[in-house]
Amino acid sequence: MTLHKREQDSLLQTYRRLPIDVAYGKGMYLYDRNGRAYLDFLNGVAVNALGYGNEKLVRAISDQTAAYIHVSNYFVQQPQVELAEKLIQLTGFKRVFFCNSGTEASEAALKLARKWGSVKGKSNIVSLQNSFHGRTMGSLSMMSNDDYRDGFGPFLDGFQSIPFNDVPALRSEVSETTAAVIFECIQGEGGIYEISNEFASALKELKRELDVLLIADEVQSGVGRTGKFLACEHYGLTPDIVTLAKPLGGGLPLGAMLASEALQDVLKPGNHGTTFGGNPVACAAGKVVLEEVVDNGLMRNAEVVGGYFLEKLASIKHDLPDTIKEVRGRGLMIGAELTFPGKTVVDTMLEKGIIINCTHGNVLRFLPPLIAERSHVDELVDALRAVLESSNVPAEVSH
Repeated sequence: MTLHKREQDSLLQTYRRLPIDVAYGKGMYLYDRNGRAYLDFLNGVAVNALGYGNEKLVRAISDQTAAYIHVSNYFVQQPQVELAEKLIQLTGFKRVFFCNSGTEASEAALKLARKWGSVKGKSNIVSLQNSFHGRTMGSLSMMSNDDYRDGFGPFLDGFQSIPFNDVPALRSEVSETTAAVIFECIQGEGGIYEISNEFASALKELKRELDVLLIADEVQSGVGRTGKFLACEHYGLTPDIVTLAKPLGGGLPLGAMLASEALQDVLKPGNHGTTFGGNPVACAAGKVVLEEVVDNGLMRNAEVVGGYFLEKLASIKHDLPDTIKEVRGRGLMIGAELTFPGKTVVDTMLEKGIIINCTHGNVLRFLPPLIAERSHVDELVDALRAVLESSNVPAEVSH
């Protein structure tokens, strides 16, 4: 019996698995049990920022595992403290709360915002349509996509989702009773759409005028992926709360909520907590991730290689205008919107030994490790051009 059949017989079928039996990873590549290499531009869905098999990361995990794996948050732990200090140094925020995932970071942010607002008569949360903040009930309450929400209601009260980049809707919905606006500066699952400068300006004005908290979801866009440590830096935004996860633990489960100075004393002992959040092994890995991304140049690499990648995709769009409608993104968070559904392209690229992803139906999403080089981009772009030129791709525009 194959491993895939055993999986079907033993696990809830909540995922559409790729037809690869993974043996190991090295650098930019995954290898199956037959020794075939796959260039990975999905990257564990933006998680493995350092690629596969980074020696510093493996050593840090091994050393901390040998010392202790878990002692609970009743104890002060050096890896937690050192990682928090590094995050504060990099971002200017005042306090850090560690958890296990992006959706847990979202939940912590919601609780912090509502606790802060409880003494001000503020409880409403405004979010943006086509956003993705996780799978828990609080996160689902903030989202509009029925694919994630159908059958799970009723959802929490006090949430309103407005159209993306709609400044009049933002001004209409945000009021004196609004505790926070939560947003992704670049929507990941939503199709690699960026907030506009006008929308960013409106957020800043409403924060000042109505004393509203800004929550930046940087789970996918943060930790250097866009060429800056936080994507909100591109737009001159200074949020009150930031959520991080995905690459932060180097592949281990680790999320974080960053809080501004004004919010540093809102949560008291017992108000919020987690058994596994801030696991010392994950935090030890997180320290290596930050060192590699910031101190050793991977953030700069994301900017340079990402710019090259955008140019190459734009060239395909120019030559094949009937296949690519738009190319967008920053750094190594890039989308190519097709004029037809993208599943066939994803499947054909996999047959060619390249792993990519399609989101929002027709947007090819590229989230490679931050170690990606121009040669890797060339390998992907050459294959993608061949696929889009092939007769297997629909010629008619369906979107």
